[in-house]
Amino acid sequence: MTLLLNADIILGSLSDLAFSILLMSYAIIRTGGKQYRVEPGKSLRIPSLPGDVGTRVEFNEVLLGSDGANVRAGVPTLSGAKVTADITKQGRGDKIVVFKFRRRKNYARKQGHRQGFTEIKVRDITLG
Repeated sequence: MTLLLNADIILGSLSDLAFSILLMSYAIIRTGGKQYRVEPGKSLRIPSLPGDVGTRVEFNEVLLGSDGANVRAGVPTLSGAKVTADITKQGRGDKIVVFKFRRRKNYARKQGHRQGFTEIKVRDITLG
């Protein structure tokens, strides 16, 4: 009973701004073999995409989308839905050291790796 009462107090005290933030539109897209949750105006680092800084890119593989009130799920993707974003940065991530070692076998291999990334800023989500 107390839990329900506290939940009513918390939900009753939400301002219009906080309520609109809770109902913000979002989408789940697939790119680079991974899935990402995106919202308009947010920045995101994804695996490398071709293109220069300032180039606009579109993601057509939208798996799930919400306009704030309704949630639509695709089977497997939403038809006609797309996410538009701008490339804000191209770069490489931190170095990872790959060290292979076999004891007593005179075997040690050291190799470094830096994964490329593209930073994007989501402009618009169209659910179609």
